[in-house]
Formats: sequence, structure tokens, C-alpha cells
Amino acid sequence: MSASARKYVEPNLPNSNLQPAGLTTKFEQLQLATEIIKNEAEALKNLASNLPDDFCVATDLLLECEGCVIVTGIGKAGWIGQKTSASLASVGVRSHFLHPAEAIHGDLGRVGPKDIILVFSNSGETGEILKLLPSLEKFQTPIIAITGKQDSTLAAHSAAVLNYGKTNEACHLGLAPSTTTALMLALGDALTLVVSKTKQLQADDFAKFHPGGSLGKRLSLVEQVMRPINECRIANETATVRDIYIQQGGRERRSGVVLIIDQQSRLTGIFTDSDLAKLLEKQQDELFDEPIRNVMTQSPITIAAGSKTFVAIETLACRNLSELPVVDAGGRAIGLIDITDVVNVRNGQ
Repeated sequence: MSASARKYVEPNLPNSNLQPAGLTTKFEQLQLATEIIKNEAEALKNLASNLPDDFCVATDLLLECEGCVIVTGIGKAGWIGQKTSASLASVGVRSHFLHPAEAIHGDLGRVGPKDIILVFSNSGETGEILKLLPSLEKFQTPIIAITGKQDSTLAAHSAAVLNYGKTNEACHLGLAPSTTTALMLALGDALTLVVSKTKQLQADDFAKFHPGGSLGKRLSLVEQVMRPINECRIANETATVRDIYIQQGGRERRSGVVLIIDQQSRLTGIFTDSDLAKLLEKQQDELFDEPIRNVMTQSPITIAAGSKTFVAIETLACRNLSELPVVDAGGRAIGLIDITDVVNVRNGQ
């Protein structure tokens, strides 16, 4: 057992075949979970107050890299490396993960003369990593090491060493990678996001690397997610409420709103199914045969074509709206965003 592990005391049990009791109550489980998170948080706080001296050297190497950032590591450190590689790629830094065991069996061909190697290893003495060093030296590929040991073999062969120092794992045995991997992850994120900010990555750039999923949809243009005008209910402001609902009642519709336009096709108002319900509740049947402009909501809130979808989502949420017309530069309706189309995007699904 390592020196960092807590000393084990044999419990006084009547039957020597019995094992020490584990966590028997939910309170004990919650208490231990709280301690684990506090331990990791304290380690992260210490790291934030004592960033490695080579941090800016490492960011400069990444910013000046003309090739790819090749990330490697094995075990839990390898999984952190894969996440960091993916994060770098997501902000426009070309990056690939290289498994160290596969590297020495042919995958070193993935390393180019202009690449940089980013290595995760807590001890800095991982066997699979050390076997790579002679080859990397021949390639003259600069190495950035994220490690817990400044005087390790890995650190000695690195152009920049991000040393987070000796730390105790949050595991009750002091063995399972936990605090160390949290520190590795934080340094990987810090490198990635500092490089992203320094390169002045904008939302449009970010969107190019995230076209799918809820994030891609949030960063897309409203035209890409709106219901096009030919799928919306639309009527001239001179038409009566009765005529509109008679003429459009049989058609399949996807939203409870009618877009009202003038003779120049500019959006002048909206009329919702809720507005219709109010007329019925108040028994104002005579208004059914008047022009809809008399009962519509005039100058409704709209969103301009070319806006990001996340702006539309926030507008719907903050204004407590169910529908948001999309208009062009001339004020003409070109589509509609219905809250049911983007609710999952807002919730991150």
C-alpha cells in the first residue's frame, strides 16, 4: 500500500472471517461523498493559487503549433487526455489522441514534424510513456507534460512541465485516481480555454465545430430551425376572423398563431388561438366579422433573420412567448419559431 494510503487497523470482530463494515447508512454515504468533493475542490483551489511556472510556455507552444497537438496518456490519465484532445479540437486546434501502447507498434507514424505532444502522467514514470520518449526525441517533437512530479523522467524530457505537485487521492484507500485526475482535467481545460480566448474564437467559429446536437442548434441561424412561411398560417389584415378560420380550418397547421400582413407583405400583427378563445369567452361574436386588424396584437415581438437560435430561445423565455415571427430586413415575415421546436434545445437535450 502506498505511503499516501490511510493506515488500516484490524477491527475487533468476533468472527475473523467477517469483513470490515462498509457504509451502512445514507447519511454515511452522503458524508463521504461530501468529503470527496471537498478534498478535490481544495486541491483545485490550491492549484488555482499556484499555477505551474511553465503554464504560459505551454500555451505559447500550443498557439505556435503548425501541426497537430498529439495527446497521450494511459489508464485514467489517458481518458483525461482524450477529453482534452476533444476539447482542443472543439475550439479549432487540430488534435488527436495517441494511445502509447499502440504508438510503439506503428501508430507513431501519426506524429508529424510540426506537431506537439501533450502527455498526461501523474508519476511521470509510466512505462508505456517512457518507451515513447526516445522516438519522440528523434522526431524533435516538443513535449508538454502534465504531471505530479517535477523531477520525473518525463519532466526531464519536456519543453514545458505543468506540475501540480504531490497530492492525496480522495479515495478512502488513497489509491484510486481521483484528485489527480481532477487536477489533470482542470489544467487541460485551462490550456484549451486560454488558447481559445487568445485566438479570439467567436461564436461563429465555435458553431463550425459543433453543427450537431442541441449545442449546434443553439448556435445555428434562426432560418435553419424556423418553420418556413409556407408552413405557417398567414392572412391579410383586412380579412375577417371568421373567413380566416373557415378558409384555413381544414389545412394541417403546426402552430396556434396567424401571422397578419399588410398589402406589402410586411408583418403588422399576430392573432393566436388564445385570442380567439378570449373572444368566445367574452361572447364578442360580432368581432368575428370585422377585419382581424381590429383584434390582433399589433407590432408583435419579432426576431431578425440572421440571428442565432439561442437569441430566439432567450427571447421566448424572457418574454414568456410561445411564438416568435422571423422577419427580413424589410419587415416581411419569412417564418416562425414555435417554443415547442426549441424547448429541448433550451434544456440541453
